Amino acid sequence: MNSIELNLRELEQREVTLANGQRTTVPYCGPVEICFKNRHCFTGAMVMGDEPLLGAIPMEDMDLVVIPSRQTVDVNPLSPNIPLSVAK
Repeated sequence: MNSIELNLRELEQREVTLANGQRTTVPYCGPVEICFKNRHCFTGAMVMGDEPLLGAIPMEDMDLVVIPSRQTVDVNPLSPNIPLSVAK
C-alpha cells in the first residue's frame, strides 16, 4: 500500500533501517487517528509493507496492555473507562 491508497497526507520522507540492514526512505504521513475499543490517539505513520504495526508510543497514549497468555492487546484493566497517564 502507499499513502495515496490509504488517503494519508505525506509530511516528509524518513530514513529507516530494515531488518536485513538495508537503509531506505519511506513516506511519513499524518496525522493518523487510531481507535481501539473506547480509546483514541493521534500519531504519524511510516508507510511501508502491507501490514500495520502499532508502536509503543500510541499504545502507551491509549493505556493499552499486552496480554501474553492470550496473545492479545486490551485496555488497561486498572483503568477501564478512561486512559491513565503518568505526568511527573
